Amino acid sequence: ELYIGGMGVGRGYLRRPGLTAEKFVPDPFSTEGGARLYRTGDVARFRPDGEIEFLGRSDHQVKIRGFRIELGEIEAALTAHAAVRQALVVARAGAGGAAAAQLVAYVVCEGEVEAAELRRHVRERLPEYMVPGWIVMLDEMPLTPNGKIDRRRLPAPEHDYAELAKTYVAPQTELEQHIAQVWQQLLGIEKVGVNDNFFDLGGHSLLIVKGQGKLQEALGRAVSIVELFQYPTVSSLARHLGENGSQPTLDERGQHRAETRKGLTKRRRRAS
Repeated sequence: ELYIGGMGVGRGYLRRPGLTAEKFVPDPFSTEGGARLYRTGDVARFRPDGEIEFLGRSDHQVKIRGFRIELGEIEAALTAHAAVRQALVVARAGAGGAAAAQLVAYVVCEGEVEAAELRRHVRERLPEYMVPGWIVMLDEMPLTPNGKIDRRRLPAPEHDYAELAKTYVAPQTELEQHIAQVWQQLLGIEKVGVNDNFFDLGGHSLLIVKGQGKLQEALGRAVSIVELFQYPTVSSLARHLGENGSQPTLDERGQHRAETRKGLTKRRRRAS
């Protein structure tokens, strides 16, 4: 956190002793009695060349699924898109019916742009865990009487079923149907098409771990977490699994392990 000291620091907040005590703290570097440092609430770091780099606000940091996230970085990535005029990102509990908190982005755009396009834009600049699970399009941000964004009036995110219906392509093969059914159960969505991206529908790393177990149970074969990240659409995953259909199933792997254990036991007995 960035602290400011020296002659320019004020004496405190008018008639707010509690806030003054929190923000104006003793200056351990000064030789003058009563000197204070001001806690700015800004997060910064020293670069190798000695310059101070601003990283964001300490009160805008959240921790989701074990990752510490600076919401301002996501907002900056969104506003870097030519169509986005304004963006606000919050961590919202119960978004879309999810038990854990999820990242929700509220954006005001100039012209038409799809949420999937904005997610792709963010994904090119930030790691997957910083990509908002939900993007809510607004005509304008709700404001308080003094002109600040009124976070209490931000609408709860909902699936854009009209948008999903426009792009919906029904699963055709039995493999695609199995994958789509598992995703529907995980995401709480009525229909998942072959071109729908698991992460664009609100999926995240914890859900994908749960989905791995359900897929393996439904398909009767091993599916790795890496495969689920690499092939995030129903069609791409089904195509990949179909091309690699010669891989051993879960039953075959279990049988192989059992036979290996038997062989090891026999060799130990002979050796003894």
